[in-house]
Amino acid sequence: MDDDQTRHQQDLQDGYDTVASEYAQRIADELDYKPFDRELLDRFAARLRDRGPVCDLGCGPGHVAHYLHQRGAQAFGLDLSPEMVAQARALFPQVEYRTGTMRALDAPDNAWAGIAAFYSIIHIPHAEVTGVLRELRRVLQPDGLLLVAFHIGNETVHIDEWWGYDVSLDFFFFERAEMEGYLREAGFVIEQSQERPPYEDVEHPSRRAYILARKPAQPG
Repeated sequence: MDDDQTRHQQDLQDGYDTVASEYAQRIADELDYKPFDRELLDRFAARLRDRGPVCDLGCGPGHVAHYLHQRGAQAFGLDLSPEMVAQARALFPQVEYRTGTMRALDAPDNAWAGIAAFYSIIHIPHAEVTGVLRELRRVLQPDGLLLVAFHIGNETVHIDEWWGYDVSLDFFFFERAEMEGYLREAGFVIEQSQERPPYEDVEHPSRRAYILARKPAQPG
């Protein structure tokens, strides 16, 4: 990584370490209020059952990995923030959680059956997304699945304060067609692309996109 990427990643880790406990209290039960997300994850888990490891990438307090685990997927969580991983381990001890970065995954080629990246790609600058997606494709098995969720838009939101804590975080929004283009450029085949409005009083008031993509069984 260059100096800017290193600084950005350190800010990201520090920020989520700082808010980890508060984040877990506020977010760990969010799927209870999001039927659209649950339905997508149900179908995702059903397709990946008995196929191998499934990574909840940028797992935060671990609730998505836990949800997938409950539905029969061989799920584990991965997050840049050690404090967030500690929260996930405390909340859902039956699931494995690890620290790591999506920019350089500690996994061999073709190792994982699936990746759920729910609102983790939002911390990758636009110019770097294709490279990160290529890294995700590398570790997926042939016909492995990637389910990515993100905020729709073209803005970058920077915050220096989050729930009363000092942070320095950037949130990148993407147009749906833009992300579809990044995925194709990285070598994925898009199977499904959907949008939904925000759930009022539950989450940030932005429109959301969910794209299910597949690593082809044969190189394109």
